[in-house]
Parts: sequence; C-alpha cells; structure tokens
Amino acid sequence: MSDSANPFEALFKQAQEMTKAIPMADAFSPKVFEAMMGTMPKDMMELMFGNAVNKDGLDAKTRLLLTIAGMTTQGAQVDTVFRQTVRHALEAGATEQHIKETIAQTSVFAGLPSMTRALELAQQVFDQKEDNS
Repeated sequence: MSDSANPFEALFKQAQEMTKAIPMADAFSPKVFEAMMGTMPKDMMELMFGNAVNKDGLDAKTRLLLTIAGMTTQGAQVDTVFRQTVRHALEAGATEQHIKETIAQTSVFAGLPSMTRALELAQQVFDQKEDNS
C-alpha cells in the first residue's frame, strides 16, 4: 500500500477550508435557519402538491403524512426537514394524533429506533406550537 493521503480526507479538508472563507460561516446555526423558514399556507400546499390540479388525487394532508411515514422509515435523518414537514402537515389539517399514528404505523417496517426519533422530533414541533399559543 502507498502512503498517499486518502482522497476523501483531502476533499473533506478542502470543503472545510472553503467553508472558512465564507463570511459569517461560523455563526451559521441550523436552528436559526429553521426559524427563518415559514410554513406554507394550506391553500398554497393544495395548489402545489395537493388535489387542486388533480381533482381525484391525494390532498396535501395525506401527501404530507405519507412523506412523514417515508422519512420515518429512513430514520428521520434530517431534523430540520422532518420538523418542517410536521409543521406543514399540521397546517394542511393533520392533527397531532394523525402524525403520531403515521409515525407509529411505520415502526412495523422501520423499527422502534426510527419511530422513537421521529416521535421526538414531532414532539418538538408540538411543544413549540403550544408555547406559541
């Protein structure tokens, strides 16, 4: 074997150097970014990915619950995206119970760790919603 550097390590170091060159990159916070992202109004969700165009299609609430199920099955890997999808599902008319049941249903296929992680992330949204009420 050669003593040459791992190409992935070199790529990672290059990405770190590029990030350092971005002004204020060290101040970036995913939580702040998440707070800046708004929740799309229900009418807009129906228009964009609901049944406004396809009258016999799925409504936005059902599509978002399916998205939550898929993301749970994958282990709810991206906190910000998962929480944002939960917010959108609530806005589209899903209840906390609908979301909890959707996540629980996937435990059969995804396992308890994925379900637990998804429930924890969803609960963060539910708690935040109560704090804002």
